[in-house]
Formats: sequence, C-alpha cells, structure tokens
Amino acid sequence: MEETLFMIKPDAVRAKKIGAILAEVEKAGFEIASMKVAHLTPEDAREFYAVHEGKPFLDDLVAFMSSGPAVPCRLRRQDAIRTLRDLIGATDPKEAKPGTIRALHAESKQNNAVHASDSPGSARTEIQFFFGEGKPGR
Repeated sequence: MEETLFMIKPDAVRAKKIGAILAEVEKAGFEIASMKVAHLTPEDAREFYAVHEGKPFLDDLVAFMSSGPAVPCRLRRQDAIRTLRDLIGATDPKEAKPGTIRALHAESKQNNAVHASDSPGSARTEIQFFFGEGKPGR
C-alpha cells in the first residue's frame, strides 16, 4: 500500500463539494486513513508551497489557500500517487480529461478544487505537514 496526501481546497469547500469529491476518491478504491479540516494561515500556506518560492504566482496561491478552510486527507491504496494524479486531472480544468475531479469541480487554473502529492518524497513531506505533531488544523 502506498500513501499520498490529497487536499480539497478552499474553493471546493466553499462550493460544498467535499462529499461529492470524497465519493469519487472512495469509488476509485482509496482508503481515507486520516482527514481533518484545516484553515491555513498565510505562513502555513507559504510553508506548504515552499517549492514554489520565487515564482510569480506564489503570493496569489498563498492568499487563495489561506482564504478559508481546506480538507487534507491521507489516502492509501496500491499505486496511490499515480492513480490519484490521474483521477484529479490537469491543473487547468479546461485541459483536464472529462470525468476527472478538476474537470467536474474546478473553477479555474488557480481555483482548481484539489491538491495531490506528485511524488513519494512530496507525499511524505505533505503528510507530515498536516498530520505530524502540532501541525495546521490541530
């Protein structure tokens, strides 16, 4: 079994899409090992997206991710990272394959409904960020 981090972002939480999105994740064979509601501070959001430091979109991303609650989840299944990335679709919902989470639920390239870890290293770091001791949403 492989673990990965999945997060429903503030835009999808505001749009009351948590249940619909989680139903699709479970239907795809994922086990929800941990889940919480977390309202990131701007500092938390900047730390979580530190990989994008210096990129022109980072300030907007930090503002968006700290604009309301998100729902991070630790998911498990065989080949979890690749399978989840396929399930969520391209970052821009206009480019996402029909039936993917972003094609169905995202508003725009920035307000793209969900986040998923892109590698085993990212998954470990991101799971620790949300589900380690004293982390956001505690």
